[in-house]
Amino acid sequence: MKNTIRFSKFFLPAAIISLILVALSISGYIINKGFALGVDFQAGLIQEIKIAPTAFSFSWNGVSNAVLQLDRNGLYIIVSGAGVEPKTYSFPFSEYATIGSIKRAAEQALEDIVIEMPANENINSQWLFLSSQGNPLLNKDTPYVIHYLDPQSAPVDISEVRNAMANYTQGVAVQNIGTPSERHFMIRIEDKEEGRVRSDEVIQNLESNFGKGGIAVMRSDYVGSSQSKKLIDQVFYLIPLTLILILVYLVIRFKLQYAIGGVIAILHDLLVIMAYLVWARMEFNTTTIAAILTILGYSINNTIILFDRIRENMRVYPDNGFTDIMDISITGILGRTIITTVTTMIAVLFLFIFTTGAMKDFALVLLIGMTSGTYTSLFIASGFVNFWEDVKKNRAKKKAAI
Repeated sequence: MKNTIRFSKFFLPAAIISLILVALSISGYIINKGFALGVDFQAGLIQEIKIAPTAFSFSWNGVSNAVLQLDRNGLYIIVSGAGVEPKTYSFPFSEYATIGSIKRAAEQALEDIVIEMPANENINSQWLFLSSQGNPLLNKDTPYVIHYLDPQSAPVDISEVRNAMANYTQGVAVQNIGTPSERHFMIRIEDKEEGRVRSDEVIQNLESNFGKGGIAVMRSDYVGSSQSKKLIDQVFYLIPLTLILILVYLVIRFKLQYAIGGVIAILHDLLVIMAYLVWARMEFNTTTIAAILTILGYSINNTIILFDRIRENMRVYPDNGFTDIMDISITGILGRTIITTVTTMIAVLFLFIFTTGAMKDFALVLLIGMTSGTYTSLFIASGFVNFWEDVKKNRAKKKAAI
């Protein structure tokens, strides 16, 4: 008891600080006219690319059908059609180690095939991969392109891709997929007028910076305005639903005052994160939503641990006042809270330091949210429950006096 820290002395100052933070959050939202919505919440083009040179392209001049397939073991051309016996021509990488050897063997086996090979013929055939561009059903009008990526190729930094997309006046977001040496990126481009942004124009723009034939499109999707609006609606339904479910859970597990205190605490965390987002103009995207939901779960977990300790100490110290029990409980979990928070924050800090793009933003929001979550558990949730109990106690005294 003598080592108990009187946290209750800081409940009122903490409440004043929190009101200021809430005011900053709301005013920032109004002044800045909402969040800086990312292209996840806007109509636009989403394109996944690899910066990789063209190995060779295939065309077919025959009357039969020819389909090209590629896997980790080899390249295959399946010939079929009316009056032609179906046959698969296999070119296993174990036998054809270079793209030059594949080209020569394919041209010798198939007289109707046309192969253009701008790359060095000594390129390792195991470096080959397919993109989503073109049609594997070969024809004479549109060559089917196969790319390659040398594991020893110079890494491409995300800033180079962003610079290549700088001539677009609308919102553009670029994310790394994997490491820089994999040269794999996700590009999202806002399109306020549907159909204005075209995939082929984006490829041409990138090829002007990274070389003709040097862009492999792995995936290309277009999100319409109705889809983006639906996504926004889902987000703003998701967070209130989360709060309601937490409220119901806390009412069942504890009492109403604990439930309201817990929800106020996570609402406070939400508003603190919102204040940072609107004033820093950080892009609000699906990664941000993931960070916010993570913080809500982290914060309420810490609050529940505190509420459990309060309930336990009410049985241990039945003669003590509620404020004393509150101070004892917070002091009791302080060491555990500090160790857990600091350990987690160290991991998130390394994530912030050593990553880039959306992952760096994710880590930053987590750091802010974890700091706020610890503060709200110790001062806001507990402060509200203490205030509720004081009001209930005063009302009981008044009724007894009457």
